[in-house]
Amino acid sequence: MTANSPYEQPSGHAPQSSQEARVRTLETQVQALAEAVRALSRGLEQPPSQDTRLPEEAARGARLAHEILLAQDL
Repeated sequence: MTANSPYEQPSGHAPQSSQEARVRTLETQVQALAEAVRALSRGLEQPPSQDTRLPEEAARGARLAHEILLAQDL
């Protein structure tokens, strides 16, 4: 192909739509990771005014975080 070919991409540059798709994928993954971290932190927090069972809540938070990550193929 010649340098002026419409089918040739400049070296080192992906098509714009491919870059946009990668950014959207990364944004989705970051949101899923943030949800998983929130689920873990909620499971580990123990408000002083409440009588909660920390081990059960921690396990529940860990399960939820795991499910979130699995749902996003992470």
